[in-house]
Amino acid sequence: MECKVIQTNQAPSAIGPYSQGIEIANWVFVSGQLGMQPETGELISPDFAPQARQTLENLRQIVLAAGCDLNCVMAVDVFLTDIGDFAEFNKIYTEYFSVHRPARAVVEVSALPKGAKVEIKCIVYRGGVN
Repeated sequence: MECKVIQTNQAPSAIGPYSQGIEIANWVFVSGQLGMQPETGELISPDFAPQARQTLENLRQIVLAAGCDLNCVMAVDVFLTDIGDFAEFNKIYTEYFSVHRPARAVVEVSALPKGAKVEIKCIVYRGGVN
């Protein structure tokens, strides 16, 4: 099987030695995204809600670059620096995943790169949900 690198300028460039996403067969693995602006590589805001929305938008842009949409997302892993943001995150999350609800895990971590408050990665299946 051949791997294909997924890259788009509609999401921030990787801040380390990794790809935005990797496609193999019908699967796309999207690397952890932060609430960074694609144009500057800086966090959109020090506040949680704008970071969460930008993180989900960055994730969406990489999924779109792979030729899929959010209905193709099968699993989502979320990392929060404050589990107290869980309820607010759920409200923002449903702006992106309203009907289709992928499998999901949310964990609290002590810190994230760039001082971010949230990081999200996902697994996408090209077949999507019927």
